[in-house]
Amino acid sequence: MTGAGRGLGKAIADGLVELGATVYGTSRDADVARRIGERYGTPPQVLEMSNEQTMDGYVVQLQEASGGIDMLVNNAGVNIAKPAIELTGREWDTVFDTNLKGAFLLSTAFARTWLERRTPGSIVNVASQAGMVAIEERAAYGASKAGLIHLTRILALEWAREGIRVNAVAPTFVRTELTAETLSRPDWAAELLSRIPIGRFGEPNDVVGAVAFLLGDAASLITGHTIAVDGGYTIR
Repeated sequence: MTGAGRGLGKAIADGLVELGATVYGTSRDADVARRIGERYGTPPQVLEMSNEQTMDGYVVQLQEASGGIDMLVNNAGVNIAKPAIELTGREWDTVFDTNLKGAFLLSTAFARTWLERRTPGSIVNVASQAGMVAIEERAAYGASKAGLIHLTRILALEWAREGIRVNAVAPTFVRTELTAETLSRPDWAAELLSRIPIGRFGEPNDVVGAVAFLLGDAASLITGHTIAVDGGYTIR
């Protein structure tokens, strides 16, 4: 899985290990990749999500070295929170390269190996409620996550008859390093909290169960679906 070094990704990876999975977690930073590998007892996985030239080779090598991986969690994500009018084209590209392009490249690379081996696979994309409803200062992030939700549907449709399921989760604001700056602003945090009917922000563990469910056999008839783990934020 991608982005397993901290926050939501770390919680998801920990939860999957508790359920018996072997986790190969990626990072673009070699030191972070080493720490992830040590945590889960697997070789370090250094991966630049937007590098199309190396993606297929990386996945083929990983499949051979691991003996076969049949599940993928696309969790790596970045956000540049600022008003749309202040957002630059380079910042837009930075967000899209990781949140959407990277997930597309890695998913298709894994799908190629599953199709060649005639084996089933399951993918869960970590999207966001920001891809389902408009949230201020989230132009690039929200658009990238909306794209990821729709990409989930398209890949699910194309690969369903091949035994490859593709689903997504869309969390609300979860207390992680990614949201720390936003939630540290008292007025803004209070406004966001008022939009969540359940009355609290998410914690990383809130998302683990939904990811594990969608990956596993209990969801064998579910594909192309996005579960909003949002405390009711998107009800309205």
